[in-house]
Amino acid sequence: MSCGCGTHEKDGKAIVDKVREIGKANEKLTSPHNITCSCGETFKMITLVDKCPKCGMTYGVTPCTQEDINKVKPAEINY
Repeated sequence: MSCGCGTHEKDGKAIVDKVREIGKANEKLTSPHNITCSCGETFKMITLVDKCPKCGMTYGVTPCTQEDINKVKPAEINY
């Protein structure tokens, strides 16, 4: 991909860093995803970078891959 979004597909921290770097962390997803966190909580992810309300695990997805829930990756708690 020309924007470089696809280069960090397996690394949640790299995805979150990339999305923050391009200033889109608070951009709303075109279709929110229901995420089941590693803590067991299910929450609705509505922005490209979002956190589990129970444990604070940060999740990220790039703008180019946001339609695919399998591209949403965990970064770290309170990352």
